Amino acid sequence: MTAETAVVLPVLVAFAMALVWVLLVVAAQIQCVDAARAGARAAARQDPPDAVIEVAREAAPRGARITVSREADRVRVVVVARPPVLGGLPFEVREEAVAAAEQAPDPAMARGTGSGSARETGTGA
Repeated sequence: MTAETAVVLPVLVAFAMALVWVLLVVAAQIQCVDAARAGARAAARQDPPDAVIEVAREAAPRGARITVSREADRVRVVVVARPPVLGGLPFEVREEAVAAAEQAPDPAMARGTGSGSARETGTGA
């Protein structure tokens, strides 16, 4: 083994490890984005808070912290997670999603006694 190989080999190994770690961080970031969006959709539909957190937790990385808050007619879901592998570093990925809260359905419309118009969908042949 030459001196150049002895110097280059550890650098290549370190570079490969850094690439793998960056990929893991990007994957955790994408999971946080998906979890925040799923939670915001569920919260906007007026799902119960426990159901919102459960939906977000299913899509979030393991050990993520999920916060759901309501501000007037908006809901905000924040997902914070530590990337895998380098748990000792003070580094977190954070993502949030905001959605407009939907109005609860009108009970009169649900019974079919309302005066509003109905939208019908179907598949064409």
